[in-house]
Amino acid sequence: MNDRVPGRWPVDEPIDLDALAPDEGQLYVQRQQERALHEMVLDSIRHDLEAQPTPLSVVTAARNWCTRITAAAEDIAHAKRRAA
Repeated sequence: MNDRVPGRWPVDEPIDLDALAPDEGQLYVQRQQERALHEMVLDSIRHDLEAQPTPLSVVTAARNWCTRITAAAEDIAHAKRRAA
């Protein structure tokens, strides 16, 4: 095992974006933006769950999140099917 933790700040060895080819640099930035969005969403859900007063309300809130996420996914998938 090593001591590196993904997403740790500040980074020990920052990447030099100027040294990358233009496409590689853009892909790296895009990947980091997507990863940051993913982490913000998960942290938001975690914050909501930690704010719940009882273990039962934590589980209930988690189930509600799952239901809402699944409903959103079904709506988006349906819209994409119609557009295709």
